[in-house]
Amino acid sequence: MQTGVDIRRRNNQYENFHVEQKGYDQMYDGEDLETPPSPERPPPRQIDKYARAECPCLSARYTVALLACFGFSIMFGMRCNMSMAKLKMTEKHNTSSGVKEDTPFNWSVSVESSIDSSYFAGYLITQVPGGYLASMYPANRIFGAAIFASAIFNMAIPGAMSLGPAAVVILKVAQGFVEGVTYPSCHGIWRMWAPPMERSRLATLAFCGTYAGIVIGMPLSGVLTDYISWQTPFYFYGVSGIIWYALWLWLVFERPSKHPHITGRELTYIEQSLGTASQAAMPGFWSTPWKEFATSPPVYAIIVANFCRTWNFCLLVIFQSAYFNTRFNMQITESGFVGAIPHLIMTSLVPIGGMMADYLRKNNIMTTTNVRKLFNCGGFGLEAFFFVLVAYADNKYVATIELTLGVACSGFAISGYNVNHLDIAPRYASILMGLSNGIGTIAGFVVPIVIDYMTQEKDKLEKAITEWREVFLMGATVHFVGITIYGIFASGELQPWADPTPPYEAPLKPLSDQETTFSEQPSAPLRGSEPPAYGAIAPPRPPAPQQHVPNNPFVSGAFYQAEPVQPPAEPYQDLTDDGTY
Repeated sequence: MQTGVDIRRRNNQYENFHVEQKGYDQMYDGEDLETPPSPERPPPRQIDKYARAECPCLSARYTVALLACFGFSIMFGMRCNMSMAKLKMTEKHNTSSGVKEDTPFNWSVSVESSIDSSYFAGYLITQVPGGYLASMYPANRIFGAAIFASAIFNMAIPGAMSLGPAAVVILKVAQGFVEGVTYPSCHGIWRMWAPPMERSRLATLAFCGTYAGIVIGMPLSGVLTDYISWQTPFYFYGVSGIIWYALWLWLVFERPSKHPHITGRELTYIEQSLGTASQAAMPGFWSTPWKEFATSPPVYAIIVANFCRTWNFCLLVIFQSAYFNTRFNMQITESGFVGAIPHLIMTSLVPIGGMMADYLRKNNIMTTTNVRKLFNCGGFGLEAFFFVLVAYADNKYVATIELTLGVACSGFAISGYNVNHLDIAPRYASILMGLSNGIGTIAGFVVPIVIDYMTQEKDKLEKAITEWREVFLMGATVHFVGITIYGIFASGELQPWADPTPPYEAPLKPLSDQETTFSEQPSAPLRGSEPPAYGAIAPPRPPAPQQHVPNNPFVSGAFYQAEPVQPPAEPYQDLTDDGTY
């Protein structure tokens, strides 16, 4: 008769199975391009045999962030081309017969206003549809194609200007139409690429390209216009966009598992940190939780913050030079240079704020909700405080310092509301970004109308003092409203409606009345005279959601993995107190 030790030894050889599997670094390290990739990864492209899709000094996810930053810089740089071209076309020259104004197209003020506002008409239309498209299709392709198409339209504008203002308006609407999907699609990219504890730094690194584009675009467009021609900035940025698109197609992929040269360590880190949320299939239009969007306080907090931020951003970009010129009698060149300083400093503070936010979250110093509220309300509050000081400033140097500090501090708010979509609903981040950015764009229409109405007599110094004071006090009030709403209703936690609904699994139906079925409570161990059936000693496998019931030979493969058949076991013996037979 065999002892209990022998029985257990015989069973262990059927219970323990070990299949040696190679890790990704061993299976496909990029050295041998003929090595077959894993099922989740595409085969190497033809270009990969000559140039690996990687930056030597950057990881794959930071390569995506840096290229997105360059893409936003090109996009916002193209917005500066038209303003510089209009200044050049209306430049005054001293001649023997007097001062002559160079106006090759002789556009009226209403025509120029129509051209300037036509961009935002197209930009507003595609915000929400762009977010939905980015959730259904590869977001990296949508982002890249949008900037590529905008670059093509930008190169066509000089030719359209010779045809008439209507052709220019059509191209500007088309530019805004395609660029409207960039912000939502960028959030769609981070849904696949950004680990939760790196969302702030990756997103802010990409979004700081918007401010860098303005800082670089204004002087660069001016230099190209002055020293070459007014058409040159349009062609320069158009060609830059095409070159950028080629690099984007080469180096950026839909998700880490589609990247042929990402390291195994980075791939594992991203996919394990994201879990299965990024792998879930996106819902259709009718199954998207639109009702939950409309009734969610955190969503409204993000929308209000976006509107407030857009209000003051447009105030500074459009009217900052006019403020210095009419309030302190600065020259256009001087006011333009002074106006670029705050945005230059903010460009450097935006990614720093992202790293600080992630540090606080990663080290459990603060919860995600408190981090978002701290950075958003702190950035808004500091900018509002300095706006109040600017409103009562009587010296241009003091006003410049105060405005620079206020705009620079507002960069911390990007680590608040602008990343918050990925916290509350990563599956719908692109849609929520389109929704909030679309409503925020409305401020771009309202601000010029309101400020122009409030500063109708700004050419008179006495009136300019009081009018600009009211403008900046109103900007501070807008921020205080945003602080209150965001501080009360914002959240950094995943919302209940943001998770996919688990698929319904029908219960198993027994084959006959005599068959033993699975129950919610596992059966008690059998003891007595009846010997156990084959396989009763083996424990249940981890994939099985319920415990294996003894004496059941009809085990479904969906719930229980098949195991080798053992020889008949010896009669069952009770365990003693010390765990032996």
